Amino acid sequence: MADSAATARTAGIRSAILANNTEGKLHFRGIVAHPAAACDFLAAATGLAKVRIKDAMIKGAVWHKRQGQKEKRIRKATLQLLPGDSIELYYDPSVLALVPPSPRLIFEAKHYSAWLKPANLLTQGTRYGDHCSLLRCVDIFFRNSKEIHPVHRLDREAFGLVLVAHTRQGASALSELFRRGAIEKRYWAVVQGIPGDVGETITISRPLEGKAATTVITVTGHSPEKNCSTVDILLMTGRFHQIRRHLSQAGYPIIGDPAYGNKGARTDTPLQLCAYTLRFTCPFSRKMQILTL
Repeated sequence: MADSAATARTAGIRSAILANNTEGKLHFRGIVAHPAAACDFLAAATGLAKVRIKDAMIKGAVWHKRQGQKEKRIRKATLQLLPGDSIELYYDPSVLALVPPSPRLIFEAKHYSAWLKPANLLTQGTRYGDHCSLLRCVDIFFRNSKEIHPVHRLDREAFGLVLVAHTRQGASALSELFRRGAIEKRYWAVVQGIPGDVGETITISRPLEGKAATTVITVTGHSPEKNCSTVDILLMTGRFHQIRRHLSQAGYPIIGDPAYGNKGARTDTPLQLCAYTLRFTCPFSRKMQILTL
């Protein structure tokens, strides 16, 4: 068997190690001059063992770009690279070692499905991998037999309902519903403090990133001894971290919020935020669809 140097010469690697540190995190980018198998190319260029390269590929940490085609993740170790191809490896042992929590199928139709996303599961993957993402878990659940298209997101720390499209028509139709605000999104949360009497509804309208943002909360319960309340939330717009930021700005941060909670508060409590209902008119059946936990 040829050694790594010989393999590298055969592959004709033109590459750059863009980042490296003591924890083993590495970002590699290479351009292929001569045909080579993806795993062989990366192992020769980076010095990583092939078993590690294969694990990284399976978990979505390798990206491939061929002239005239879109960049995409590749998972097949034997994929033949052609001259002019570019390939990138985003290798982070701490990310690759993570074991994702399991989502649960709530509803399935031809064009889309609904899932309970647990806390600490990303909706989509990152450059460093997608094995800890809902979309990849759904893909594996259906044994790669369905198209997988994202139509909206839920914060990694939050849990609750997420829709996944399985056709281009489904992705387009559902995305349009979200864009028009035609999908009612309800959440519950536990917040610090007492925002109002039980049954009281409060509208928070504060721009975020210069864009209008409105969150409507209804107080559903109090726990005076813990100085916290439960609230029902109707999300009228969909800005980044809108619920968490609005409640924090109003003086009632969500319990367990690592980003917008009170400084000095306990950090071992999970984020107490759940997306529990999605209500919309199905763009295909034209019937009211109410998905709830």
